[in-house]
Amino acid sequence: MSSTIHANRLARVRAELKAQGLDGFVVPISDEHMSEYVGDYAQRMAWLTGFGGSAGTAAVLPEKAAVFVDGRYTVQVRDQVDGALFDYVGVPQSSVAEWLGANISAGQKVGYDPWLHTIDWARGLEKALAAKGASLVAVDANPLDAAWDDQPVPSAAVVTVHDAALAGQAATQKREIIADWLKANGLDTTVMTALDSIAWTFNIRGTDVSHTPVGLAFALLHADATADLFIAPEKVTDAVRAHLGNSVRIHDRDAFEAALADLKDRRVAVDPDRAVAAIFTALESAGAKIARHRDPAVLPKAIKNDAELSGTRAAHVRDGVAVSRFLKWMEEVAPQGGLDELGAAAKLREFRDANGALRDLSFDTISAAGPNGALPHYKVDETTNRAIETGTLYLVDSGGQYDDGTTDITRTIAVGAPTAEMRRRFTQVLKGHIALATARFPKGTRGSQLDILARQYLWADGVDYAHGTGHGVGSYLAVHEGPQRIAKPAGGQAGTEEPLHAGMILSNEPGYYKAGSFGIRIENLVVVTPVRIDGAEEDMLGFETITFAPIAQNLVETALLSPAEADWLDAYHAEVFAKLAPGLSADDRAWLEAACAPLDRTPAALAA
Repeated sequence: MSSTIHANRLARVRAELKAQGLDGFVVPISDEHMSEYVGDYAQRMAWLTGFGGSAGTAAVLPEKAAVFVDGRYTVQVRDQVDGALFDYVGVPQSSVAEWLGANISAGQKVGYDPWLHTIDWARGLEKALAAKGASLVAVDANPLDAAWDDQPVPSAAVVTVHDAALAGQAATQKREIIADWLKANGLDTTVMTALDSIAWTFNIRGTDVSHTPVGLAFALLHADATADLFIAPEKVTDAVRAHLGNSVRIHDRDAFEAALADLKDRRVAVDPDRAVAAIFTALESAGAKIARHRDPAVLPKAIKNDAELSGTRAAHVRDGVAVSRFLKWMEEVAPQGGLDELGAAAKLREFRDANGALRDLSFDTISAAGPNGALPHYKVDETTNRAIETGTLYLVDSGGQYDDGTTDITRTIAVGAPTAEMRRRFTQVLKGHIALATARFPKGTRGSQLDILARQYLWADGVDYAHGTGHGVGSYLAVHEGPQRIAKPAGGQAGTEEPLHAGMILSNEPGYYKAGSFGIRIENLVVVTPVRIDGAEEDMLGFETITFAPIAQNLVETALLSPAEADWLDAYHAEVFAKLAPGLSADDRAWLEAACAPLDRTPAALAA
């Protein structure tokens, strides 16, 4: 999209700000539910700036504007956003508050939409602006919505019932668990705003957000195990009404704010990380007694039950068959030339569709050739689409949404002969992947304590990667799910200090990225499981790998692997073949058998 279009949009927003008596405005990638991925109607930052990432913020002043992104998007933001219109600001080195403070004048007013930010963010920025003699103003109408003529409307798609056999627990049981939690904490009601928490609690799914099977809704859950669900009435079928039962009162989604005003003198639990500032303001105005608590669905949703784990294991085998067929196809087609990133992504989708069970992708496929692979969260489109050329690496990070589970897998392959540098870095990433996959750790261990295992071999060469090592994954829900996370403790990254519990699903995805050249990532999903160790004096946990697809052996520098690491790779590939072979044709099975053959450990191979 041309810079002229974004220049015109920026001018229209500034005109609207002036009409509202504002000097500035902050534009997040967010919705009323603080979602990571948002519906088309809420893609305000993308509309304004052209930035297509999933995390970032923009700020607009009369004469200046800026975009704020983290290390994952340093290159992408420069490709997509016109530097003549917006300053590029990296976070957490800097912040919106610091940039505004350096560029605002006393007496100026900066607006924000209280339905798109947390209360702590708003209060922090309010304090920072006050120190400069400026003020923060909550708007009643978002000025970008006024300037965005063809803004999409929120999805009207119906929600569906998620079978209790797949959920492993009835919705009534889940509400009773939350009701018991409320009573134990002396509370009357909890406000639930996170879309995946609502979907999990009520055993419903939807299609309102691309790649995340949720429906737009708010909920109030009460200590008597009843609930009020706020959702557009046209989205609720008779089957869903019957499923929810008489204990769940259904209201229009637009009635939610007014319902908060009825909670006078009630003791109300609100999650400050997931509920927007407008909710706190409404409850305070109503005279409710607010108690800050994490959404009570977050932890039980993350700890999968036996039915959810059984389902996700089945989904991963089904998905692994599709990915393996794709890898075989890539090996045959890519070296011939004429293939590009969009074509490869479309073919992978075709293989997933062929299993007949795919509901959606779990995120936009990262199909990245050569230097595009060095962008960890690259998103291919018609303007960035690159040919997959011989002598390069191709990185594909993808996943599927199935009724019984959510998948997320990354594989890196060499098109033609890889260089020595590519093989060394790939093997270091593999060693880190194996170190995490085989870790044993006591109960109570946090993700921040495990992160170094995956980075140590890269650190030995003075290199690293600028993203976390592992994120939580839902059960036919969000591909990025909290509260658990494996990442460096620095920077206040949410989830790194969350203890890991048996039943949690996480990704194991170390990587390496050489700017302008190539990217490497190896990602499997793992389940936290109890581990028996003879003579152990503590309860121990470990990881069960549940993702199955071959890892490119022509990128492995065998001499860098210890015997134990080589044994792990051989055992993993043996399991890949055993699980996937029954779902493949004879030709595909023969390819998989060769791809999963034991490593060549002859002296010549070790010396190569």
